[in-house]
Amino acid sequence: MKTVSLILTTYNSENNLKKTLKSIEDQDYPQIEVVIKDGGSSDHTLNIIREYEAKSRYTVKWTTGKDSGIYDAMNQGYPMASGDIIVFFNDLFSSPQAVSKMVRLMEEHPECVGTHADLVYVSEEKIIRRWKMGPQKSLYWGWIPGHPTLFLKREIYEKYGLYNPAYVIAADCEFMIRFLKDKGNRLEYLPETIVKMYYGGTSTVSLSSYLLSLKEVYRALKDNGIKGALWIDFIRTVQVMMQFFH
Repeated sequence: MKTVSLILTTYNSENNLKKTLKSIEDQDYPQIEVVIKDGGSSDHTLNIIREYEAKSRYTVKWTTGKDSGIYDAMNQGYPMASGDIIVFFNDLFSSPQAVSKMVRLMEEHPECVGTHADLVYVSEEKIIRRWKMGPQKSLYWGWIPGHPTLFLKREIYEKYGLYNPAYVIAADCEFMIRFLKDKGNRLEYLPETIVKMYYGGTSTVSLSSYLLSLKEVYRALKDNGIKGALWIDFIRTVQVMMQFFH
């Protein structure tokens, strides 16, 4: 059975962390490794982590210390993980079967490098936005999967590297563009909502954050040699705006 490493990044996260850890503990997949990189929290986050480590049925690894932001924290968390499948996760699974369904889909399609699915952005249980990109399409149509739903074989990170912290908001998009531009890398799609994402994160907190995100995705396309970056970014912007009305 494949081990799934769920890598969490925390910093003064006491308001949401218990809910996130409970959604992990509720999973029916038995082979999960929980890896937590904390940025030096000063609230009750570390106590929550210690309590979870003591009672969890899963292997729990964690550390605390300074980092330069979420992507640096993600990069620091990765070497702590030993799983065959890597997932960066800071939100809520929508059902106890979320992990097992994604792993099963990967096993049914051994030629794929990973799986992705749908997600919703929630605020106090109210759905603010839906992310439904559907089966894999060309990057030239603005297709970029929802990173919180991404289950990837470890070999992809070993081959393509980690996240570029020079990107403030869109390092996850840059990473996905980096490996998806190679046409042989195929992702299988589960047409179900598996993640409820906390609304108000780095890229959704304000209009200026949205604008910076769009600017950084344009830069990521250019940095990876993707032609027509301006058109792709426009298409992606339209797709993002439509998510608020579904």
